[in-house]
Amino acid sequence: MNADESALDDPVGRSLGGRHAHLARRLGRAATYVTDVATFSAVPADPDARDWSDLAGLLGPGAFADLFSCPDVPPPSWEPVFRLAGRQMTLSGDGVPDHARAEPGAEVVELGAESAPEMLDLVKRTEPGPFWPRTHELGTYLGVRVHGILVAMAGERLRPPGWTEISAVCTAPEVRGQGHAARLVATLAARVVARGERPFLHVAESNTGAIALYERLGFKTRRQVTFRGFRTP
Repeated sequence: MNADESALDDPVGRSLGGRHAHLARRLGRAATYVTDVATFSAVPADPDARDWSDLAGLLGPGAFADLFSCPDVPPPSWEPVFRLAGRQMTLSGDGVPDHARAEPGAEVVELGAESAPEMLDLVKRTEPGPFWPRTHELGTYLGVRVHGILVAMAGERLRPPGWTEISAVCTAPEVRGQGHAARLVATLAARVVARGERPFLHVAESNTGAIALYERLGFKTRRQVTFRGFRTP
């Protein structure tokens, strides 16, 4: 797996210009995802006033612009909404972590459009990060069901060339500590590696428990990032 790590410097833009082009809206050099898939937006590495104007035109007045880990900030007329310290991690080497043994009664299943209401309910309860009614269209999402009830999930989000991001890792509070998150992340990582790509992920710096889990599974920090959101004029 010799994926070019430079693609990870602009994972949103490289995804929108590649494997997620069918889910993109564009104006000039600015791009964003279609409604209800994701709120992530991208401008070039050297944005000028026209690029910011085009992105504002795409999103509309007073709209939320999630600039993810974009190092540049928009003009002062854009209202800051949030700023969050985080890190980007990649799976080291060519190995795939072993996944935890399944608990009795637990079943790993693929999740699609028919599972969207359950996925949204789990996200609401666990708050793993942004997730919308059509986010599952970004890639494969897996869940753990215990006696038919969805209690954990994880899936594929950004897809820059040669890479697949693992995201939306969450577990219902009543079943935490049973290895569901580790099992899902490891299973997804194995699938990514099997198709010749490399897994990566993003995590909030304050989420020390998740960072420790990912490190145990073989992920290493590639760089520190700052997640930012704004509201257009």
